[in-house]
Amino acid sequence: MAEARRLPRLLLVTGMSGAGKSTVLDALEDMGWDVVDNLPADLLESFVHGERECRVAHVAVGMDVRSRGFDPEHLPDRFHAMEGVQAEILYLDCGKAELIRRYDETRRLHPLAADRPAEDGIARERRLTFPLRSAADSILDTTDLTPAELRDELRLRYGGDSDQPVLTVSSFAFARGISRTADLVFDLRFVPNPHWVDELRPLTGEDVPVRDYLAQQPEWTEALDRIEALLIDWIPRYWAADKSYVTVAFGCTGGRHRSVAAAVEMAERLRKAGFSPNVRHRDLASPPSDTVERSPGERHPARAAESESEGSLSQ
Repeated sequence: MAEARRLPRLLLVTGMSGAGKSTVLDALEDMGWDVVDNLPADLLESFVHGERECRVAHVAVGMDVRSRGFDPEHLPDRFHAMEGVQAEILYLDCGKAELIRRYDETRRLHPLAADRPAEDGIARERRLTFPLRSAADSILDTTDLTPAELRDELRLRYGGDSDQPVLTVSSFAFARGISRTADLVFDLRFVPNPHWVDELRPLTGEDVPVRDYLAQQPEWTEALDRIEALLIDWIPRYWAADKSYVTVAFGCTGGRHRSVAAAVEMAERLRKAGFSPNVRHRDLASPPSDTVERSPGERHPARAAESESEGSLSQ
C-alpha cells in the first residue's frame, strides 16, 4: 500500500458537461500537473506511458461525452487497470437547475442536445455516465461552489504530495440547501439560536461571545462530545477503506452561528486528537436575516422562556 502511494498519480476528470471540467484542469495545470483535455480513448495508454520515464508530474486527463471513443461502461475498468500509476477517477457533478442556468448564461449548446433543450441533454448524459459515477474514486458536486472555492477544494485534494487523506469540517445553512459534498451531516437546529439574541445577531460562530453563549447551553457540549467520539472512531475507518476525502458538515438554519461555531470547535478538537482538518464555511458571508432564521421548529429564546414561565404559572 505504501509503495502504491509513491507512484505518479493519474487522474481521470470526467462527469457532467458544464460541471467545471475546464476549471478543474486549469487549476491542476497551475499546480504543476501534466494536463490534456478531450483525449481520444484509444490514445490513453500511449499518452500515459509513452514518455513516463522523462515525465515527473502527475497526469490529469479530461474525458467526457465529447471525447472520441468515450465508453462510460468499460472506461473505469480500463483506467484502473493501468500499470505504473496511481489511477483515480474524479467525477464532477452538478444539480440540474444550476447546469441549465450555466448553459443559459453562456448560451452554449449541450453536446447531447444540439437541437433540443439543454435539460434533455443533461438527463441523457446523466444516464450515460452513471457507470463512471458509480466507479469514481471521488465525486465532487460543484453546484454550490464558485470557481474560487472549487480551486481551493482542488488545492486541498491535489495540491501536494502528502499521503495523508483530506479531512474537511464545514458549516452550511439548511435554509440555503443541504451540503452536497458532505459524507456526514449533523443538524444543530435543536440548539437555541443566537440570531435571536440582539447583541449576538451581527456576530458569527467564529466570535467568542457566540461560542460562549452556545457553551452555556447544556445540549451543546453533550452533542459535540458525542459527535467527537463518533468522528474519532469513524474517520480512520473511512481511510482504512481507501476513502481519501472525508467531509463532515454541521448545519443550522442560517449558517452563521451554530454550524460555524460547531465546525470551528470540532476542528480544534480533532486537531488535539491528531487529525489535520481543513475548515470551510459555505454560508458565513450571508447577511443576518429574520426571514431566513424564522423556520418551522426554530425557537426564539425569549419566547421559549415566556412559554416555560407561563406553563409554570398555570400549574
